[in-house]
Amino acid sequence: MYVGDNAIAAKGRVILHIDMNAFYCSVHAAEEPEKYQGKPTAVAGSVELRKGIVVTSSYEARAKGVRTGVTVRQALNVCPELILIRPDFEIYRKYSKAFMRIAGNYTPLLEAVSIDECYLDITGSSQFGSPVEIAETIARRVKDELSLPCSIGIAPNKLLAKMASDMRKPNAITILRRRDMPRLLWDKPCQTLHGIGARSADKLLKLNIRTIGELAGADERMLSERFGIYGAWMKQAANGIDDSPVQPLHEAPKSIGHTTTLPADLTEREQYRRVLLNLADQTTRRLRHQRMVCTTIQISIRDPDMRTISRSTTVNIPTDASDEVYRIACKLMDAHWKESKPVRLLGITLQGLTSKEETPLQLDLFSYEEKPKKDRLTTAMDSLRDKYGENAILTAGMLGDDPSTLIRNKKLRGTSLQKDFLRDKGDGGDDFE
Repeated sequence: MYVGDNAIAAKGRVILHIDMNAFYCSVHAAEEPEKYQGKPTAVAGSVELRKGIVVTSSYEARAKGVRTGVTVRQALNVCPELILIRPDFEIYRKYSKAFMRIAGNYTPLLEAVSIDECYLDITGSSQFGSPVEIAETIARRVKDELSLPCSIGIAPNKLLAKMASDMRKPNAITILRRRDMPRLLWDKPCQTLHGIGARSADKLLKLNIRTIGELAGADERMLSERFGIYGAWMKQAANGIDDSPVQPLHEAPKSIGHTTTLPADLTEREQYRRVLLNLADQTTRRLRHQRMVCTTIQISIRDPDMRTISRSTTVNIPTDASDEVYRIACKLMDAHWKESKPVRLLGITLQGLTSKEETPLQLDLFSYEEKPKKDRLTTAMDSLRDKYGENAILTAGMLGDDPSTLIRNKKLRGTSLQKDFLRDKGDGGDDFE
């Protein structure tokens, strides 16, 4: 376990970023060590078809050239002994709750970023020891109690804590301070900086800004003219400045979304409409579970070359109805995607969320009588599906055995960014006791 210079500022904030290493594969190794521990493994969505995408791979597999995002066929070509594992999001959620419960013992200020990473503000946690001692205790408990490896970054802000946890993997604790930036990071490409993507890095390159150090010294006015407020943020980030607070998970999410990578490219309108139907069903199910309505529906589409577009529309009347979300999603798809053009990934995200009880709904003359009846029917159907499973009641368009039906399978399908399960209360079945 690596630890940088133990000295860290006594004044100011102290932030930890905890990143679970190769989380999905590590969970399977913890569950069945005799099958997976120390072996090259990969979690892939469509193991049988050999057409799926590698979601993540163990460090043993990465050493042999298996990378996230490659096809199963490509992964087997570089590593014939690779062990393929179907995803099991029920187990991932259980372990996610468990490691965050451990981390939450040392501060109430815990922000879950995704299923396998979180920030902690331990500024007021000195009763548990120094920042390094707290990080070591968390890492040790996660290893002893859950058999999972993790990397932890220690820094004065979230940006540097994230950068620190990425610097050493697996099983590492790293300290990164602002004064370390010139020595450790300024000679690195701009894209190395968390929050700067490939497109922004390309635009910076056209301005002869190649490294984080050059970005740190760039003219802020010029950056703001080219990038808006994002330009000023980039310069601050390159200098290690980040004032964003650690935000504990609140009951009300800002958006609810679901994406699915398809095992085979779809080109026909009815094929991807079936996927959109299942996406609309599951996102609105989650929306109603949170007792919320949305005003904006966004779709995401990715082609086989990994180019992604997002398109959205805002509705006049907030909704939680799957048929309405499906109708709008199809309308967006028809307007912005040529039918014969292949689709690799589809997603629906519901935004502009508000509490259903506190949102006034203005109904027209033709819907004010039918809306309460429809709501009661939807509530009854949700209750039956909660009790008997997602397939207990389906619309005719959702029937079939094509890959889109897997979206309803909470065990096989999920995303690292979904955090609904962390808001659920009283779910004792996920505990490690």
